[in-house]
Amino acid sequence: MRLERARGEALAAALVAAAALGARVSGVDTLMFPELGALAHDVFTRPQGAWARAPLQLAVMPALAALIGLGLARWLPLGLPALALSLGSSLLLLGLLRSPLAPLISAGLLPVALRVRSPWYPVSILLVTATLAAVVLLLAALRRAPLPAADAASRIDDQTEGAASGWRWLPGYALFALLAGLVARSWHLVLAPPLFVVAYEMYAHPQVCPWRARPWALLAACVAGAGFGVAAVAWLGAGPLSAAASLLAGVLIVRALDLHVPPALAIGLLPQILRRPGLPFVASVALLCAWLIASFALASQASRRLSARRTTA
Repeated sequence: MRLERARGEALAAALVAAAALGARVSGVDTLMFPELGALAHDVFTRPQGAWARAPLQLAVMPALAALIGLGLARWLPLGLPALALSLGSSLLLLGLLRSPLAPLISAGLLPVALRVRSPWYPVSILLVTATLAAVVLLLAALRRAPLPAADAASRIDDQTEGAASGWRWLPGYALFALLAGLVARSWHLVLAPPLFVVAYEMYAHPQVCPWRARPWALLAACVAGAGFGVAAVAWLGAGPLSAAASLLAGVLIVRALDLHVPPALAIGLLPQILRRPGLPFVASVALLCAWLIASFALASQASRRLSARRTTA
């Protein structure tokens, strides 16, 4: 099991490095889609998981969200309307299709947050996610033995990555996004797209989300991943070597913290596409993650009080 996991991690790093090389050769920076690291790591280390079992959605849905996000970035300035429309359209896609592909939130938000306006953006996302889906299908076809039954931890991960049910989680998520959007008017780096994926999984699945009870481990994973991603670009330059190193460092960080949180791996890859990645990016990740933890605690407390009132009524 450990050997198979290590092979999956190595394959994810190789795919990320190939995307980074393609970005450098072609000049299309967004071929290095940060969420590719999260998606590749999960589908290669958990081939029986929710994302790996949905190859068509894996290939198409991030690109669809990217197309919507590009339109918003080209027609609206950075602010609450663009943020609300980006998140709203992504949540609508997830809800209508009952999709587990929460990383499409990041694909839709990235052009809004980083002011990406190139028409190649959705095309590049489709290229890398379709390649990932093709590799998943190829590995499934070559697999000789049936996959083992999912263990308890993998079942929890599937529930965390599953589609949201109901709407009661939406006000808390909206509060989190609202303050982030207000701060982003003067500090756009605070809109780190992978953290909005983390927030979705946290708010939509509060009973099973594995990091809900370990918020400071989540903060440590995100900040350490961001720091290493910045350092890798500073030392090695943006490219295949630093991208693979950032992903593998993120894997070691979450493993050391005993925390399965794929979007945290994407945070370490964001510096690959930032113009001047540095300590302000690390600070913005720390700030947004701390606000996520605080807003989730406030929402949970409000939910408990509401439930208590209903019980006594």
